[in-house]
Amino acid sequence: MTSVVAGARFNVGPTKAGRYPAIYLSIGELHVRELSVFIDESGDFGPYDSHSPYYIVSLVFHEQDIDINKDINELNEKLRQSNIIVNPIHSAPLIRREGEYKNYTLLERKRIFNLLYNFTRNANIAYRCFVVEKKQLADEVGLQMQLTKLFSSFFRENIEHFLKYDRILVYYDYGQRELSLSIVAIFTALLGTVHFKKGTQAEYKLFQAADLLCTMELLSLKAERKMLSKSELLLFKSAKDLNKSYLRAMRKKRF
Repeated sequence: MTSVVAGARFNVGPTKAGRYPAIYLSIGELHVRELSVFIDESGDFGPYDSHSPYYIVSLVFHEQDIDINKDINELNEKLRQSNIIVNPIHSAPLIRREGEYKNYTLLERKRIFNLLYNFTRNANIAYRCFVVEKKQLADEVGLQMQLTKLFSSFFRENIEHFLKYDRILVYYDYGQRELSLSIVAIFTALLGTVHFKKGTQAEYKLFQAADLLCTMELLSLKAERKMLSKSELLLFKSAKDLNKSYLRAMRKKRF
């Protein structure tokens, strides 16, 4: 059984360490449809800062009936062949050459980024990003309220689709309390049988995809405003090349 949303098919969800077995839950002859949602964020609930003007949340959706083991294995094998031992891949510090990426060359960092990008683009998933410009808000309460409104509007508009699932599994690391509260409130209020699971990017490859999508949404915003940094221009050359080579193809997977 396959679902298609905005040109992207939902896919099987992972277990641990990026393994993707085909999962089917049966009660007699009754097939139980499950949807997994992986959530990641970029930014914080602190006051507005010109260096971090946006708060971005990405949701990655995949249906558990569809196995993407091949995509996971291909990503892991190409990382191994390239002698890349970083796990998980964090897109923003990778671009800025920070932390564990400081000893990687430009070509190596672009190789890592492209491997995760191609995995995310080729895997049968759908995604949605939500953006709040913090400059327009008075405080963290306003940010939480705005996020809750965005989530609520999205799920209400697509409620018929989400109610097709017998169970929804929501994965988040619960790193930010305010976002956690909004997630729990909206999912339980609107989507019926929801189970919340805590996980890390090292355990689940689709967390890394969600992280990448947050980064790409921020890159898109910065490109539109001609605000790409030196490190971003070094990796992507120009806003035009960024859009042509990366953003345009990824948007086809948008829910």
